[in-house]
Amino acid sequence: MKFPPRSSRSPAYTLLEVMVALALFTMIVATIYSAWILILKSSAMAQKVAARAQRERIAIRTIESALICSESFQASLKYYSFVVDNSGDETTLSFTARVPDTFPRNSKFGDANLRRLNFSVVSGGSEEQGKSLVLRQNFLLSPMDDTEKQFPLVLASGVKTFAVDCWDTNQTEWVQEWKDTNAIPPLIRIRLQMESPPGAPPDAALTVVRLVAMPSQMMPGSLQVPNGEGAGAPGGAGLGGTPVNLTAPVRR
Repeated sequence: MKFPPRSSRSPAYTLLEVMVALALFTMIVATIYSAWILILKSSAMAQKVAARAQRERIAIRTIESALICSESFQASLKYYSFVVDNSGDETTLSFTARVPDTFPRNSKFGDANLRRLNFSVVSGGSEEQGKSLVLRQNFLLSPMDDTEKQFPLVLASGVKTFAVDCWDTNQTEWVQEWKDTNAIPPLIRIRLQMESPPGAPPDAALTVVRLVAMPSQMMPGSLQVPNGEGAGAPGGAGLGGTPVNLTAPVRR
């Protein structure tokens, strides 16, 4: 019985086959690496967008909690005036409120919960920071200290739009400036939009809008006059014989 002759060459890959295999392997590794880098960048971008959206909500919530605690007295407009101004480049919202114990920077002001609050938008120190929504506070009967002026509390950075509108019952429309110093607007609309993070699409910036129904009204001056000097009595009249409405909710 004869066997076929054995080949003198052992089975092996040619150089061309090895090069093709290495090229395919390199392409597969590069594809996996590119996909992994893209996943990491997308995750980081999503976290930045989510962080900015959360920052928006925290800032809006801070303003909302302050507005529902606002106080105003007609006989002391120097300290209790309600100011909304959108006429310039920077929106300003200023009023007096008796803030809760969990309000920011309560540790600085101690037990003095009745404070003057000033919300405004200021330019940042660099183009990357953009504009910032800040809060400055001061004691009701004292001017704002230098520390609060120079180092306000930053509620949100990279602000694109911040606007405060007031509902005018006389004009039955939204106004951007509140000029009626003898009243508090019954309804406030707050709009806050942040800049899109670098590399994110323009529509990644969400606009947060809140409608705040003011639970209080300005305390009439007739109710602040001492008894016997023309003060309005329950069921009676105030100064000048004007009836005083005691049924409306009034924050004391």
